[in-house]
Amino acid sequence: MSAIRHDPTTERVLLRDDRQGVTTLTLNRPQARNALSRALMTALKAELDAVAVEDSVKVVVLAANGAAFCAGHDLREMRANPGRENYEALFRQCSEMMTTIVRLPKPVIAKVHAMATAAGCQLVASCDLAFAAQGAMFATPGVNIGLFCSTPMVALSRAVGRKKAMEMLLTGRPIDAEEATLAGLINRMVPADELDAAVEDTTRLIAGKSPLALSIGKEAFYRQLEMGLDDAYVYASEVMTRNMLARDAGEGIDAFLEKREPVWCGC
Repeated sequence: MSAIRHDPTTERVLLRDDRQGVTTLTLNRPQARNALSRALMTALKAELDAVAVEDSVKVVVLAANGAAFCAGHDLREMRANPGRENYEALFRQCSEMMTTIVRLPKPVIAKVHAMATAAGCQLVASCDLAFAAQGAMFATPGVNIGLFCSTPMVALSRAVGRKKAMEMLLTGRPIDAEEATLAGLINRMVPADELDAAVEDTTRLIAGKSPLALSIGKEAFYRQLEMGLDDAYVYASEVMTRNMLARDAGEGIDAFLEKREPVWCGC
């Protein structure tokens, strides 16, 4: 387990809960609408780095306390520390945190109960899966204050179609959970009182799979997206061959043929 959990300073901004192979990391700056301060991003990346090497963790859920899921960057903190060096460090830190989610060898699910804007929308788009309550909203509104959402654009444009991404970025208009589902930003919209159950059902399904297969598959999914078609097939064939030689693949196939539940070793 990560030592950060015992630090009262970080506990104010990020909470961690571990249950049955699922780690829930909860943004806990409700008074600031869970804006991504430097401290919150540091805490979140540290916990993600920790769970990456914890065999007991099968799935990670990102959640939030308060009236908003995440309002993006902490604008007050940004304006209190102006200057190129500070801004470059801030956006570098945020980019590293987002890529940590993508490269984490465990599936990451966003549980969005309310508004997710700017870097908060980027956070949702960076997760492997996302479920949202019916009243949740999503936006990249930086253009409204003269600050185009350029870094959120990276994740958004990889999650939704080009025209929808540009519409959100150019207009700053919020979209509701239904529109976000149709756009591919989230997997499913559910009534607010069913959000916990929807996420739990999915984490239970994923947690029962081979952790090796999940890790191999997640890495391969994102890598092949950046390749041309022929190169993607060459790469995916090599990955599948490597996966087929693993013990878990043999166990899974034998269990299927023998009509029994597999026993995964993660190797």
